[in-house]
Amino acid sequence: MIKTCTDRGRAWGNVVGKGVQICLAGVLTATLTATAFAGDTERRQAKRIHDRLTGVVPSEAVLDRMEVELNNGDPIAAARIAMDGPNNPNSKYFYNVTLKNFASPWTNEEQSVFVPLNDYSATVIGMIRDNVPFDQVLSGDILYKGASGLAGVAAYSPANNDHYQDLEDLHYDLSDQNVLQENVQSTLNGIPANATAGVITSRAAAEAFFVAGTNRAMFRFTLMNHLCTDLEPLKDITRPPDRIRQDVSRSPGGDSRIFLNSCVGCHSGMDPMAQAFAYYEYDENTGRLAYTPGSVQPKYLINSDNFPYGYVTPDDHWDNYWRSGQNANLGWGPEIPAAQRNGAKTLGQELAGTEAFARCQGIKVYRAVCLSDPSESDLTSLLAASSFESNYNMKDLFANAAAACMGN
Repeated sequence: MIKTCTDRGRAWGNVVGKGVQICLAGVLTATLTATAFAGDTERRQAKRIHDRLTGVVPSEAVLDRMEVELNNGDPIAAARIAMDGPNNPNSKYFYNVTLKNFASPWTNEEQSVFVPLNDYSATVIGMIRDNVPFDQVLSGDILYKGASGLAGVAAYSPANNDHYQDLEDLHYDLSDQNVLQENVQSTLNGIPANATAGVITSRAAAEAFFVAGTNRAMFRFTLMNHLCTDLEPLKDITRPPDRIRQDVSRSPGGDSRIFLNSCVGCHSGMDPMAQAFAYYEYDENTGRLAYTPGSVQPKYLINSDNFPYGYVTPDDHWDNYWRSGQNANLGWGPEIPAAQRNGAKTLGQELAGTEAFARCQGIKVYRAVCLSDPSESDLTSLLAASSFESNYNMKDLFANAAAACMGN
């Protein structure tokens, strides 16, 4: 329905309920309906979904198919066309660009997106593409690499990143299962299957977080990247300090109160869990992850004179003191039996089994797609709509996030 008025030979139309005016030259000859504008809105929504997921403009044919799904009330199907739709060559950008940028900050201490594709980010991309339950990202015996024999691509090596750099430089389509393929990490990297821990034991993660230091960096950045929290919010000075290593001074600056009221808050929980990494090191000479079962890395025993009575690491057995106290609110899953709490794999299962892990993936996906932080109700709705806490399907999470903010 249109109300018109004339002004110097022009007809002005105000679409009731739309709050916009249109100017029609000469005599009003067309009837505009709210239905036409509704269809236009759905097409704009289809384009917005495609833009947010792939970063590129869709073809008219793809836009037509997405619009049909929106008209049918199925925005999830529309989002899947953008990500994986048949005859949508631009869906590769969801993998080559969106997911690569999504995962890259997790692979380096600077949390920079401006790093090459590597075995960590490629594994995240492949797991999402293939609907591998994402709670395996910190524990699986899994690693993605390019297929053998790809033109111009260096052979995979656990000692350098040339293979992945070539995949990126030559613009290979990572949405293609004939290009990026799932492999058994233990076979590729020559470490026992029970010592693999998904991206934690990738070469990129080892180079960033196992190099030098004390291996506490791997624990801290795993929390930051996969539970969306740093150590500071987790400080709990009520936990027992019996597993804090010798290298931590009990009287920093000569004042024991600093240790008791600050240092102990992080180390009492972190040190018993970071013990899981006692057999891991990044060897700068060979350029690869080193694993020494039964032999604790020397970095765990450095600076023993700081407090000689501190804990001396004997093996890779870890314990979680944060299941009690304030950090129980991370929502820990079923407790892993003590006899199985050895090494990075079971620690990865412990961390990925938390409610915080599921919520973190929801927050990161919402940010990536909707370009803003979710409210608590937004996040709860997103996790519920995608059933993420039961199936850990990241592609469902992306599709539901795109549907949730398609009007924004």
